[in-house]
Amino acid sequence: MNRDWIATARTLSEALPYLQRYAGAVVVVKFGGNAMGDEDAMADFARDIVLMRQVGVNPVVVHGGGPMINDLLGKLGIKSEFVRGKRVTDKATVEVVEMVLSGLVNKRIVQAINDQGGRAVGISGKDDDLIVCEPDDPELGFVGRPVEMNVQILRDLFGAGMIPVVAPVATGRNENETFNVNGDTAAGALAGALRADRLLLLTDVSGVKDETGAVVTQLTPQEVRDLTDRGVIAGGMIPKTETALAALDAGVRAVVILDGRVPNACLLELFTDHGAGSIIRSTEPRVKPRGQ
Repeated sequence: MNRDWIATARTLSEALPYLQRYAGAVVVVKFGGNAMGDEDAMADFARDIVLMRQVGVNPVVVHGGGPMINDLLGKLGIKSEFVRGKRVTDKATVEVVEMVLSGLVNKRIVQAINDQGGRAVGISGKDDDLIVCEPDDPELGFVGRPVEMNVQILRDLFGAGMIPVVAPVATGRNENETFNVNGDTAAGALAGALRADRLLLLTDVSGVKDETGAVVTQLTPQEVRDLTDRGVIAGGMIPKTETALAALDAGVRAVVILDGRVPNACLLELFTDHGAGSIIRSTEPRVKPRGQ
């Protein structure tokens, strides 16, 4: 008997309590970073999402697309201004953002999931007024802060067996307003509105690190605040941990900041003892099957 087959069967058997645990659960996955530009990595990610749906999880994929936006702005000769390190999004820029995110990037992910046998549907925050925004900072133009979430469309798609893929472009309170929303922020807001079981923030780093540079695998919100106050959590990790804390406050059970470069990172996190990053939660973990 081939040992690899025996190991595969054992792995599946050991996954049973986790499969039971997440049956019917909503898991919001923020997809971005290097994997988006790599066809093999995109296919691997898509397969993981299809497998999650196959075993009864309701995944929602939220994506970014910064490098592709920069690329097209450059080709069109549209220069970006920056205020305190953040891009000013004027009318011309937000049109490009919407084209890239709702068009090119969104449909590429939808196609990858469908190629793996899933049933993905691409939408943006504009569809059915899923995400309604106000300006986050008047100096930044059309950069939005979610103020109203209408997630029934996502529940309708779950019920139809679909996998929603959401572009972080939103509508405003006024007619014909379009807002660019940070991908992590959009994922956190959707996870909160859905009271998701998990929010998985895929990044290009291995997780939240302590003073020694070691990854901290489990954190409480208070520990996150302490590490931030001491300057250990800094730079690009701050918006991710802020998103995590806001999502927990809104009712998400746990948030995981994990390394999207690790093969099958989402499956490792959900269905094994191993995990693949830093989990932030206020409550004790639960692996036993839910009460019937």
